[in-house]
Amino acid sequence: MATQAHSLSYAGCNFLRQRLVLSTLSGRPVKIRKIRARDDNPGLRDFEASFIRLLDKITNGSRIEINQTGTTLYYQPGLLYGGSVEHDCSVLRGIGYYLESLLCLAPFMKHPLKIVLRGVTNDQVDPSVDVLKATALPLLKQFGIDGESFELKIVRRGMPPGGGGEVVFSCPVRKVLKPIQLTDPGKIKRIRGMAYSVRVSPQMANRIVDSARSILNKFIPDIYIYTDHMKGVNSGKSPGFGLSLVAETISGTFLSAELASNPQGQGAAVLPEDLGRNCARLLLEEIYRGGCVDSTNQSLALLLMTLGQQDVSKVLLGPLSPYTIEFLRHLKSFFQIMFKIETKPCGEELKGGDKVLMTCVGIGFSNLSKTLK
Repeated sequence: MATQAHSLSYAGCNFLRQRLVLSTLSGRPVKIRKIRARDDNPGLRDFEASFIRLLDKITNGSRIEINQTGTTLYYQPGLLYGGSVEHDCSVLRGIGYYLESLLCLAPFMKHPLKIVLRGVTNDQVDPSVDVLKATALPLLKQFGIDGESFELKIVRRGMPPGGGGEVVFSCPVRKVLKPIQLTDPGKIKRIRGMAYSVRVSPQMANRIVDSARSILNKFIPDIYIYTDHMKGVNSGKSPGFGLSLVAETISGTFLSAELASNPQGQGAAVLPEDLGRNCARLLLEEIYRGGCVDSTNQSLALLLMTLGQQDVSKVLLGPLSPYTIEFLRHLKSFFQIMFKIETKPCGEELKGGDKVLMTCVGIGFSNLSKTLK
């Protein structure tokens, strides 16, 4: 852990998770002011408060101070402790909102993390549990985070607005991370998907599969889309359906896209046929953007490269998302690390959109709380 470093100060509610996660890893306290100060309803939202409570559960000795209106937050991180944890997520955001940050923190705990999260498994805002399972876990394995206890399991599905889903995530701890060289995305060899429906007719999932295949079959024959219809207590509290698609390349890259139906009582009803077709188009767009990591996991890959051993890591990404660009700025302020960014225009061998080659030397982050056996 860093010695008592001076705290960093930010204003506004944007990128709150990034700041708190990097603060926890670097050991630098943060102060965030003016959180929705001009709003009619100022201060932290319910889902942000829930996220702060989650950080408090998985660390030991964190100091969190929030003023009365909730517009100022001071966070002094403790040690990442881990162990067995249960957490009820806010139903305003998906479980993916919390899981994305846990994926960044879990390998550096003192004890292997085993956490039960309850809430919304699939919504229209955050990456769903299905997509994180299919794309983020293989990415972590590239960095040497693997083992029998490394899994993400959906016990119950929950759609907004009621939620009621449940997932179990367990992750082993690592002392150091391996540097990576992911520069060849490779060609797409197969597409896998999951069409799910809860508290609606099971036929919905089949209709989604047929319409998605009507577009994807023109490009590749090896397509398999599973249908998942959960019944009874496992189907959460609200009706809904959706589709997540993952394309895998010959070099082990996973690119994903997903769509979920509108929450009950909000917006117009969505036809399963339209949802299937639109999701297939989103996947084709993601494949066009390309790179070795899909746009959902860009920041996760860059963080793990930063924390790797003092060796060169390279990764080829598609166009950087605004979230990733801000993340690079935060990496500089928390870890004083700069990436070398080279643009690779789509030439002969690189099809699709323009790519970016990100290179950095890891800071040699070591998990000091993990005792050597």
